[in-house]
Amino acid sequence: MDRGSHAGPVSIAFTAGNLDRGYDMAGAPLLVLLSVASIQFGSAIGRTLFDELSATGVVLLRASIAALVLSLATRPGLRNWPAAAWRAAGLLGVAVAGLNLLSALALRTVPLGVVVTVSFLGPLTVALVQTRRLLDLVWAVLAGSGVALLWWHPGASVPLGGLVLAALAGVCGAGYILLTARVGRLVPGVGGLPVALTVAALVALPFGVRGASVVVERPALLIGASSVALLQTIFPYVLELLALRRIPTRVFGILASLNPAAAAIAGLLVLDQRLGTVAVVALVLVTLAGVGVTRASTGPPGPSLPSRRSRESPAFGRDAGRQCCRRRG
Repeated sequence: MDRGSHAGPVSIAFTAGNLDRGYDMAGAPLLVLLSVASIQFGSAIGRTLFDELSATGVVLLRASIAALVLSLATRPGLRNWPAAAWRAAGLLGVAVAGLNLLSALALRTVPLGVVVTVSFLGPLTVALVQTRRLLDLVWAVLAGSGVALLWWHPGASVPLGGLVLAALAGVCGAGYILLTARVGRLVPGVGGLPVALTVAALVALPFGVRGASVVVERPALLIGASSVALLQTIFPYVLELLALRRIPTRVFGILASLNPAAAAIAGLLVLDQRLGTVAVVALVLVTLAGVGVTRASTGPPGPSLPSRRSRESPAFGRDAGRQCCRRRG
């Protein structure tokens, strides 16, 4: 499933559990880059359908088509799910719907590269709070500075309301990361994915049904909506699943940090959206922070931030580090 317009199933990287295995990395980084490009060009193509189907209508159709395709492909076994798994998958679906709806609404007035840059701060925050390195303060300041630039100097083409929507999408993105990890622990295989997408479609239904109903009179629009579902959700899911079997999550995370840059390129080529100097600087700062925190989270141990609990328990730092690796890996 995608995370709005800024990433595909990147949160798989937090739960794949493959940090300590050997890898045959031949071609795998290319799979991740193809996934990043697919997501962002899918977002740009989806934006071209807003006038006919509305922003929320595109979200509804994309989620519905992706849920149907992945349900048929994975055939999740739902009979043995515990109640906790259903709750987690339901909450994940709500997070997916919120992320995609808010991203689409922001994209009506804000360039794609800016939307992705601001909303990327949510997943980045999840990565930052799971570590206790002094160096991570640098990445936090770097990312915060990039987003602050957009808030203080948005430019005439970037309304403040659109930035607020993108920031709220980032909050949903953070929830998506955490809930995907929980679903992964409760549900074997990938059965949680189509269920969460189905819930997301149901949540989006009252907001997007009016716009999506245009396909009844103009069924050719289903071709565009289906291509968006394939590019933003289905293709990235397959590509990233294949890549994560062959590369460490550290490398995956670094490559996924290129989403803001890919969004800017897709916005330029498909939508003719040209970012100003401030937006480009913000994009570079957030991307560098994403690369930095990914590399640091799997590097050699560094100095930890002091805490009361760590002072009271010498073993606390080691336990926290192992937990962080499990969440990220």
